[in-house]
Amino acid sequence: MVFVLVINCGSSSLKYQLIDISGEKVLAKGLVERIGMSGSALIHQSAGREKISMEQPVADHQKAVELVLTALVDTGVVDSMQAIQAVGHRVVHGGEGFTQGVLVKDDVLAGIKKCIDLAPLHNPPNITGIEVCAQLMPGVPQVAVFDTAFHQTIPQSSYIYGLPYELYEKYRIRRYGFHGASHQYVAQRAAAMLGKPLEQLRLITCHLGNGASITAVAAGQSRATSMGLTPLEGLVMGTRCGDVDPAIVALIMEKEGLTPDQVVNDLLNKKSGVLGISGLSSDFRDLEQAASQGHPRAQLALEIFINRVKEYIGAYAALLNGIDALIFTAGLGENSPSIRQQICRNMDYLGLAVDNTKNDIRGQEADISATGATVRTLVIPTNEELMIARETEKIAVSYQLSAVSKGRG
Repeated sequence: MVFVLVINCGSSSLKYQLIDISGEKVLAKGLVERIGMSGSALIHQSAGREKISMEQPVADHQKAVELVLTALVDTGVVDSMQAIQAVGHRVVHGGEGFTQGVLVKDDVLAGIKKCIDLAPLHNPPNITGIEVCAQLMPGVPQVAVFDTAFHQTIPQSSYIYGLPYELYEKYRIRRYGFHGASHQYVAQRAAAMLGKPLEQLRLITCHLGNGASITAVAAGQSRATSMGLTPLEGLVMGTRCGDVDPAIVALIMEKEGLTPDQVVNDLLNKKSGVLGISGLSSDFRDLEQAASQGHPRAQLALEIFINRVKEYIGAYAALLNGIDALIFTAGLGENSPSIRQQICRNMDYLGLAVDNTKNDIRGQEADISATGATVRTLVIPTNEELMIARETEKIAVSYQLSAVSKGRG
């Protein structure tokens, strides 16, 4: 057995899974929420058992990691912390320096810190998780797996912006893309479901949740993706605006008397998207319910989101010269038959057609294509944690073998 702990640190939360990667079995998973705030709690679930919720003060991420490790031992998932052989960390932004997962050393941590400007809301808590685990679990290999890594195969023609090229050379301003582990996982699962080599397939993967992105995948490689320099670009999302005319930023600054940071990090990242349009909620479940009851701005928010998804699908189908399958994943993509049906409506020109009976599922892997459809429509629950665990195990085992070899020498 090889136990890998997967850590995903957010600004005020910590998600985790303990996976026996030798059998790809989830032994436990959970969430520490509201870190540093009132009402903080640990929600833990061991395999085959009921969830345990423990509300208690969690002052910082160090306390959160301590709670997770204690829960894993106290619930009998592991005998001791020494049973955990490696820790894999989700890191949102790796810039151009990291094209795959890496063993965390001082130079790697320094490289991740250099990317803070590119992901100021995400990389700092990711770094905190790494530092805390290194302190609490000395000697255990730590591996960083990057959201941006899968998209490093995108060609320059798709990642260079229409700006003076010198800005790319000086600051590496370019499209990076995110949700890489998710897009890669569902592409691999799609090949297995279709019974075809991944190298022969043209896929469009739709990671639709509060954060959302779409990727064109050809021969198993990312060729274009909707998110850009940061996770703000692309689709209209829960609280993020997605694609907007950049002149809007200057206009809002002038009219509202706001700083660039207030416009970008507060208004565009946290108060826009379907929340800003609807004035109601960033949760698509709330919007679907309100829209069904005639709430006009909830209806508008959903229409805008659906239209934007359709636009990207059309663009990427053109880029790939047709597609073999369209894939829905993540919270909304996996759990909203209505959204999937509306996205695929009037796209029969592409060969897409959804069977409404097959589509009436939530959180299940399924082919929901109608009879006669020439392009398959698939629902595939994502598993970013498994992708991180696989990468972590590969890198950590290589490191440990190297260490043993050096010790013998």
